[in-house]
Amino acid sequence: MSINPKLQDPHTDQLFRAVLAIENLEECYQFFEDICTISELKAMAQRLEVARMLKNGTIYDDIVTETGASTATISRVKRCLYYGADGYKMILPRLETTKKEEKPE
Repeated sequence: MSINPKLQDPHTDQLFRAVLAIENLEECYQFFEDICTISELKAMAQRLEVARMLKNGTIYDDIVTETGASTATISRVKRCLYYGADGYKMILPRLETTKKEEKPE
């Protein structure tokens, strides 16, 4: 997969390096609270959850009910999930693995 040239520039590289430098969940909250508005954070979190639900075969009506996402948002996420840069396909399995590792036995 190649990097989208419309997206890549030195400022975006710097942002992504900053994200990669985050060491734990608390630091992540601190950084994103400073760099994003609450609405931006909630929107990103919502889109990730929509992608997870779509991947698991959840129907639109249930996604709307559970997440509050519009059908337009769900459609956009679905398009990215199946025809995008494969970011969701890369990260969703990693999140599942992390979830399993965090569960107490």
